[in-house]
Amino acid sequence: MGTEVATVQVKTIYQTMYARMGKQPWLEEWQETPWEVVYGGILVQNTSWRNVVPSLNNLKLNFNFNPKLILELSDEELQQNVRPSGFYTRKAATIKNILQWAKGYDFSVSRIQNLTSSQLRVELLALHGIGPETADYVMMYAFEHTGFIADKYSRRLFERMGCPLPKGYEAAKKMVEAELDLTPEQWKNFHAMIVNDGKESRRTRIVSENLKEK
Repeated sequence: MGTEVATVQVKTIYQTMYARMGKQPWLEEWQETPWEVVYGGILVQNTSWRNVVPSLNNLKLNFNFNPKLILELSDEELQQNVRPSGFYTRKAATIKNILQWAKGYDFSVSRIQNLTSSQLRVELLALHGIGPETADYVMMYAFEHTGFIADKYSRRLFERMGCPLPKGYEAAKKMVEAELDLTPEQWKNFHAMIVNDGKESRRTRIVSENLKEK
């Protein structure tokens, strides 16, 4: 019985979101290369996107996002390029970790995309600095392996709409993916709707709190 209730709730959340928000502009609207997504997915850890943009601009202007050139940088050089995103020592190391892994596939995006989703996810999660959320983000937007990303925005939305997600990341991901049969583009758009809704809710909350203070 619990599964039936969850099925109705998860599907209702998706349908309600799409009816209200529809197709959302997202990474495919501006990304120049899948490697830009890889770097962005790492740099956005524990910071806001506005702090990621200067770092991405550095990697674009100085190296055109070329993974081979970036991997050849010294640790200090890469750290300087990603410094605006904060935690730059750790993030630079993570970028090198994933690029060293990609080197094993000759930096071929098509070869990586041809991996099974399970194999790709296992390999990404084995890299130091890559957690489940970053792995799923990179898989979906850089390498076309779609699914549910159980991030903070998702948890807040599902809680708000009366269908709290399980506490564990993998349990939450498994539950939603079991209840929704979406196309790759629909999965991408679902995540975009969730994130954009979360940002709008945050802006509304901040404005409301400021008005109350006045």
